[in-house]
Amino acid sequence: MSTDVTADTSVIKALKRLRMPQTQRNREFWLLLFACALSGAALTLVQLGALGRIDPMILFIGGGLAVLAFALHFVLRFVARDADSFVLPIATLLTGLGIAMIYRIDLAKDLTGWNAYSTKQLAWTAISLIGAITAVILLRNYRILFRYTYVFGLTGIVLLLLPFVPGLRIPDANAAVWVSLGGNFAFQPGELAKICLAIFFAGYLVRTRESLTSVGTRFLGITWPRMRELGPVLVVWGISLGIIVFQRDLGTGTLIFGMFVAMLYVATGKTSWVLIGLALVAAGVALATQILSYVRGRFINWLFLFDPNQVDPENAGYQPMQGLFGLAHGGLMGTGWGQGRPEVTPLAHSDYIITSLGEEIGLIGLFAILVLYMVFVSRGMRIGLTGQDDFGKLLSTGLAFTIALQVFIMVGGVTRVIPLTGLTTPFLAAGGSSLVANWLIVAVLLRISDAVRSQPRVVIG
Repeated sequence: MSTDVTADTSVIKALKRLRMPQTQRNREFWLLLFACALSGAALTLVQLGALGRIDPMILFIGGGLAVLAFALHFVLRFVARDADSFVLPIATLLTGLGIAMIYRIDLAKDLTGWNAYSTKQLAWTAISLIGAITAVILLRNYRILFRYTYVFGLTGIVLLLLPFVPGLRIPDANAAVWVSLGGNFAFQPGELAKICLAIFFAGYLVRTRESLTSVGTRFLGITWPRMRELGPVLVVWGISLGIIVFQRDLGTGTLIFGMFVAMLYVATGKTSWVLIGLALVAAGVALATQILSYVRGRFINWLFLFDPNQVDPENAGYQPMQGLFGLAHGGLMGTGWGQGRPEVTPLAHSDYIITSLGEEIGLIGLFAILVLYMVFVSRGMRIGLTGQDDFGKLLSTGLAFTIALQVFIMVGGVTRVIPLTGLTTPFLAAGGSSLVANWLIVAVLLRISDAVRSQPRVVIG
């Protein structure tokens, strides 16, 4: 009798496991449909608010992008049925809201055709979705990335050095982070470098975790690592400082070092590494503010923005001031799509897209966007922490933390929580290289989540 009950229970569990992937994909379908509907509604409201009429062309193009998003969904039904059901809809909605805001700014500036930032963003979104579909199809087993740990590390370094290659660097750029692809096309290789370095960090930490968690000196209730284990942290810290000094890119340097420290903590579980990382950040900030004038200027703008004796309101202080005035103009509910004046702020479509959105959809709308980011990051963390593979765990949490840190750096910068740095807000801001990199992160997370859910579980007892 007990044998029959056990057999029946096994059959029920097997049937539940078979139904689970279908449930995941059905949930994803309806969430994706809702995301596309909200994006289309945002574009429509922008036209009604700014033009007083509906131009079907932009909606037609947006519909084409929705088709690509659903194409990725149907690809997942066949090749990654167990993939997380929230990652794709959230990325689609954030991208759609970003396109709507960029389009609204183009209307205010009377930009049309290829000169319009929204046109370029639409093209890059199509490229990004096609790239994500290709990555999901080709990356059948994400663990193969572990074999090429040091190849990805070298590739990441090469990508960071590309802007220094004669003929590739854009000479009049404020920071040495862009390379010219011919004509009006430019690309930021550092966006792809962060993915390559995340793979390298994950593979390296899996291989060296035992030595990094070795017993050290216990002081103040915390076990501190030995000096010889500090080498990797100091190397990454040096690379980050090199990016800040030679490329004049405070954001990317901070992002890479923060990602490494976070992955190091996940790999070792030692609080001492976090404290060491924070101490090195403080030392780097103190050194950079004393040596680099542009870093010192960022801190002066942050601390004394409304002091005319410290910051010129018509020059260095104009952009951050206008961004804050835009947020204040929007208030709690916002002016409504197409009803504000976000174009007054320089770079409202890229660096200051958060203030542009805050002006027209208000603080409530911004909180909703931040909740979307929070859910996206939490799903990425959950994907890593529920898996049994150390490499997938580190890679997933590292990529998710990268998105979280990038959002914090940009939102904190434009709201004066921290000094402003030169990064893009993931999925929202105009920028092809950032969009491609973030959608590749989506593809990797989907593949890892599928492997985590489909792998056999170890049952104790």
